[in-house]
Amino acid sequence: MSQYASFCKNKKQFAVLVDPDKYTAKELIDLATIARKATVSYLFIGGSLLEKDNLENTLKVLKDHTDIPLIIFPGDGMQINENADAILLLSLISGRNPDLLIGKHVIAAPYLKQSNLEILPTGYMLIESGKSTTASYMSNTLPIPHDKDGIAVNTAMAGEMLGMKLIYMDGGSGAKNAVSLSMIERVKASISIPLIVGGGIRTPEAAAERYKAGADIIVVGNAIEDQQSLLYKIAEVTYSF
Repeated sequence: MSQYASFCKNKKQFAVLVDPDKYTAKELIDLATIARKATVSYLFIGGSLLEKDNLENTLKVLKDHTDIPLIIFPGDGMQINENADAILLLSLISGRNPDLLIGKHVIAAPYLKQSNLEILPTGYMLIESGKSTTASYMSNTLPIPHDKDGIAVNTAMAGEMLGMKLIYMDGGSGAKNAVSLSMIERVKASISIPLIVGGGIRTPEAAAERYKAGADIIVVGNAIEDQQSLLYKIAEVTYSF
């Protein structure tokens, strides 16, 4: 199955971000069961800083308990594992850290080439969210200011022109504020590739607003860790479009 082909379907989709450091095996099984019942589109697996080396075990447990596509959302070039279906090959186009624009990719390339993972080239854009986030700190980059829509538009356009197949605007883990509706609207109008939006989305209403603004895929992580019933509610909103 081509995961990228499924990204290109003309419908809204919903991804749950799973941080391997935050789930026990039982909790992963419970999450897989709920996600399957709610017909979640994707499970994104990864984090900015994996302290427990649980990536492989997390993928294996989820693969054993659901057929939802598992896509690695790597916080580092070492987060490569063939138990996933695909990997977001993130280029941090909002920053000016050369390691995260191309350096880490050069190191990871031979491992990715030998793997069976589908590679999804993704222009990753950190957006200021009202608080310092782990992603911003670990990447040693400044996020795009929350109210600077023009910078986001130009950055997304450049990402597409450079050959990215997806644009991912992210407020980061634990974001205080979600990416603004005006920024989503303007970025979506400027690109022809799928737009992923995550960070700070805590209610079905917030998800619906961002779908209406132009997000093709909504990603929710922290909010679902605290309230898994929210997963059903956002899934219901997703498939109402």
